[in-house]
Amino acid sequence: MLAVPMGTAVLCALIGSVWARCSATPDSFTPSEPRRMRILGIDPGLNTTGYGVIDAQGQRLGYQASGAIRIPKGTLPERLKTLFDGVSEVARQAGAEVAVVEIVFVNVNPQSTLLLGQARGAAIAALVAQGLPVVEYTALQLKKSIVGYGRASKSQIQEMVMRLLALPGQPGPDAADALGLAICHAHAQRGLAALHRASPTAGLSTADVASGKLSAAQLRGMRVRGGRLIG
Repeated sequence: MLAVPMGTAVLCALIGSVWARCSATPDSFTPSEPRRMRILGIDPGLNTTGYGVIDAQGQRLGYQASGAIRIPKGTLPERLKTLFDGVSEVARQAGAEVAVVEIVFVNVNPQSTLLLGQARGAAIAALVAQGLPVVEYTALQLKKSIVGYGRASKSQIQEMVMRLLALPGQPGPDAADALGLAICHAHAQRGLAALHRASPTAGLSTADVASGKLSAAQLRGMRVRGGRLIG
């Protein structure tokens, strides 16, 4: 995992050589193959913000980069600016088509939830400012998609991310969550593609599917396994 200490001069060297694979021209593929999509996952936090970049093409997942933006102590506005600048630079370097961020729910400590929500807002604003569409998933969706269990631990997510991306070792917890979000979106898109091929509803968005625009007949034969829609 690449730990990124944030400061006035760090943005010029934010990523380093780990981004060499991201900047490379994607391998060519024939029209019969699924289109390749580059996905940027962001796990926002006021102390550490994780990021992860993968390429998804059909059932194939390719690791590109991951790391963490370390945010030094300071006033809340200063920390939010550091987070905004760091995520902006990551988005510029990644060359992704879509960004994925976790949905935050109210927890036991309302103050912590409020601070995390502000960090999440700064991250989303940075992604949108770079022209990226932003997709959101809950922690439950992430865990079911990656581990197959909604109460999976951090270590289980790290282990499964390592296996799914064929990494030589476990990524750090923040980077693993970010990579997991990207994988979760890749799984969701693959499931929707299978659904569109199986029914005359091609062109429906994920919002259309969630809103119930698909009839029971159109959904017949589809099932969910481990958080994924399978034909």
